[in-house]
Amino acid sequence: MADATASLDKTGLDAAMAAPRTSQARPATADVRAASADSLAAYAAFCRTALVAPAQSASWVRHWIAETRPDAVVATLEAGGRPVLALALEIERWGPFRIARFMGGRHANGNFAAADPTWLGEVDCEAVQTLFDAIAAARPDIDVVALQRLLPDFEGAANPLARLPSFPSPNLSLAADLGDGFEALLARTNGKRKRKKHRSQTRKFEAAGGFRRLCARTTEEVHSLLYAFFAMKEFRFRRMGIANVFGDPQVRTFFHKLFADALKEERPPFLLHGLEVAGKLRAVTGSSISGRRLICEFGAIAEDDLANASPGDFLFFENIQEAGESGFSVYDFSVGDEPYKRLWCEIETRHLDVLVPLSLKGRTLAFCLHRNARIKAFIKNSPKIWTLTKALRRRTAGKRQPTDDDG
Repeated sequence: MADATASLDKTGLDAAMAAPRTSQARPATADVRAASADSLAAYAAFCRTALVAPAQSASWVRHWIAETRPDAVVATLEAGGRPVLALALEIERWGPFRIARFMGGRHANGNFAAADPTWLGEVDCEAVQTLFDAIAAARPDIDVVALQRLLPDFEGAANPLARLPSFPSPNLSLAADLGDGFEALLARTNGKRKRKKHRSQTRKFEAAGGFRRLCARTTEEVHSLLYAFFAMKEFRFRRMGIANVFGDPQVRTFFHKLFADALKEERPPFLLHGLEVAGKLRAVTGSSISGRRLICEFGAIAEDDLANASPGDFLFFENIQEAGESGFSVYDFSVGDEPYKRLWCEIETRHLDVLVPLSLKGRTLAFCLHRNARIKAFIKNSPKIWTLTKALRRRTAGKRQPTDDDG
């Protein structure tokens, strides 16, 4: 990993970008266009053969643009007369600055931009620099391109954007290894205790009026599960005293459209699961599929009379078991280090943040963003401080208006 401070230093940035090309590298050109119907169609065509993470998929990008109407561009790097790397970015105002980010904001995690897998073995920094030069020329109003929560590698390929100066993202990502199957995972993670708890939960849910686990197969079921999830999350965030990142009606509509549209695919890339007890949804998870990896993008439980029976833990057990039986090699809990994840997970991944300043004031902004990330990392990696921070949030819940910096 590159020195974190290099991302803020022009000498370090230029040195990395000016690394000599390999003998196999092809001359590179770049094209930057507004996110029009034509440019999005070209992006979708490229994604069909590209290596791309769920939050950079054509479906995610198309629905995000349709529902949130951002100022957006598609930047494409070409080598040998064909596209090899594409960035779909939204431009946001942050005070006097403009920042270009992956679409979806904090909902976009485990990021890996669309890339031609045959090109990834010959990536050079000069070619990638061509793409950012083109962005700066096409949109001189952009101060920083902030590519956050990048996967270091994906499906066995190194992330080409990780070749740029980077620093660790504040949040750790945790995952369970299903390579040898669900039973092997249980054997390594106190499975006897997990099974005993699962049987006890089953008896409690049956006594409460019966239960069923469901996977949304129709548009109506998608809407039902998401309405329940948004209500659960809103209550939870309010009680914790932090901003509800699912609160914007446009964001909610985005998820409704994303998961409903996924049902049209032979193998839906986005899935919703729920646990219903006594006719009421008590837990909901939303997942994405990436190769042999099932990624839990979000989850919530109803904080009611059955909350103490841990319906969320029950649903995770069922989801992970099904993932193992379906041939997935990894169950990924995505970003966030939580005790319930630690009960299952053996794989730790530290995502990367890359900040590319495109203007003089962009260098100041990059410095501030890097500093904020280091502060958050310090807080979240210090158990006592993080526990105190969460306690203070709960105590002040309802006494202030949460900001987007909470998280």
